[in-house]
Amino acid sequence: MKKWPVVVIVCLAAVIFGGFAGLLYWNFSDLPEIRQLEIYKPLETSVVYSSDNKVLAEFYLERRIFIQHFNIPARLKNAFIAIEDERFYSHPGVDMIGIIRALVKDIMAGGIVEGGSTITQQLAKMLFLKSERSLSRKIKEAVLSAQIERRYTKDEILGMYMNQAYFGTRAYGIEAAAQTYFNKSAVNLDVAEAAMLAGLTKAPSVYSPFKNPEKALNRRQLVLKKMLANKFITTEEYEKARTEPLPPSPYFRKYEAPYFVEHLRQQLESKYNDQVYTSGLKIVSTIDYGMQKTAEEAVKKGIESVQKRVKPTVQAALVAIDLQTGQIKALVGGTDFWVTQYNRATMALRQPGSAFKPIVYATALQEGYEPDDTIADGPIVFPGSRPGAKWSPKNYDGKFHGIVTLKKAIALSLNTATVRLAHQVGVDKIIATARKAGIRSVMQPYLPIALGASDVTLMELTAAYGSFATGKKIEPLTYEKILNRDGLLIEEVFPYQTEAFSEDVVEGMKTLLAEVVNSGTAVQAKSLKRPVYGKTGTTNDFSDAWFIGFDDRFVVGVWVGRDNHKPIGNKEAGARAALPIWIDFMKSLQ
Repeated sequence: MKKWPVVVIVCLAAVIFGGFAGLLYWNFSDLPEIRQLEIYKPLETSVVYSSDNKVLAEFYLERRIFIQHFNIPARLKNAFIAIEDERFYSHPGVDMIGIIRALVKDIMAGGIVEGGSTITQQLAKMLFLKSERSLSRKIKEAVLSAQIERRYTKDEILGMYMNQAYFGTRAYGIEAAAQTYFNKSAVNLDVAEAAMLAGLTKAPSVYSPFKNPEKALNRRQLVLKKMLANKFITTEEYEKARTEPLPPSPYFRKYEAPYFVEHLRQQLESKYNDQVYTSGLKIVSTIDYGMQKTAEEAVKKGIESVQKRVKPTVQAALVAIDLQTGQIKALVGGTDFWVTQYNRATMALRQPGSAFKPIVYATALQEGYEPDDTIADGPIVFPGSRPGAKWSPKNYDGKFHGIVTLKKAIALSLNTATVRLAHQVGVDKIIATARKAGIRSVMQPYLPIALGASDVTLMELTAAYGSFATGKKIEPLTYEKILNRDGLLIEEVFPYQTEAFSEDVVEGMKTLLAEVVNSGTAVQAKSLKRPVYGKTGTTNDFSDAWFIGFDDRFVVGVWVGRDNHKPIGNKEAGARAALPIWIDFMKSLQ
């Protein structure tokens, strides 16, 4: 037999070794750094809370709520170990016994029926590798698993896996899965619930209890049998768990205060971009949960009353703002957010009608007028909008009242007296007053502005009335503070109010608006039996009905109307359509 020269053998060995080394380098040169896990931050749901710590909403791309591994109960961990990786606590990241067993079963079945991947390998694949089936990926997976096992404890690895896994129905991680499938925290899951969730990760859509209940039940029973075989549960626990029903439908959290939450979301998105959906922020909003529920009920009750008198599709909105802080404490943007998301409190530009008149009277007070000064309420004619045309405002009842005080003029909402006053003080100054009070919408520089001819939003007009109460320009606030996923403060919002009106003007406005309640169009509000101030508003064709008013703590605005600007109904003025909602809400604040 011919012998190979030593030099040839050495060269051949060098080629083989070099090729093998090259293969290893090619496979492992692009392996990610395991130390990246030290800064691992999964996409996590941000949660919005009310000021009294009620959950209002969640913002997410992947619905995930991170839970620390030491808070995951043993029965839940054991369910995953039983079905996914029975030797999890004993193998070094790759389970050779499991691989051999899976290989034998696959050969006997003539195809792949069981995988040999450990929980650590699955974590490595989820975090670092693509889902392709190849020898190269399996080698990388094994190497990464060994590195993960050297750096982290078994419980830390299991916790990362359970927080990262997808459970179907838009639920990522065990905590979101527990809430989605059972409407409870993962720490409160029983044995049957834990077994069902553990069975989902293999194929969430296949084993979904909502899509394939029979397959889901069989899968859960398999997990329970494995838990029993591994002595994770007793026979009694097994028998009880196997008879429990599957969840009938998912639990998707609907927004509380939905119009407010959507308004807040848009604000936060413009400032924090995708962090709102991915960073697990805790957002403490300004909403008072009890006041919000009262506001929603007042709107519902008020619209039901209106729609007994008129055709359907009437809408309403309500805003309540804390006078001292500017915080929005309640916001209703319509009768049903889940039917229409159009926010009539913040987005709808509507004519305020007589609800704008206090701006005229505030301007007069700044010019030196007093509440008991007089103005003529009689026929008056101004040039119209077209050449040769005339504009002659009329009062609601078609009557004139002669010489009246400013108190009486605003209390009875006299149009001719108010337009005459507006003419005397000047339209430019009225617009300047509106700006000082916080109105940002476009103001038409013509006399009909005195009767509310320029569109405004409910939010800005309500805030403007707040300046009559305090003398400060109010910037409505939607949140108090934002914390990161670790509970550290990112942002805290403090009230920001600038001087708008002097104390004399504030006292004068309170005198005028109190007269509206005591002897004018809002006399129904006397039923509150405490000092309140406000003004009704109605457009000519009854398409908009308003009441905006305040007490010593809150300014509250209500609007009623139709989205298509058609009339609400005959005689559906502010005092009839909007004021009852305002009164109903204000009763709760006593």
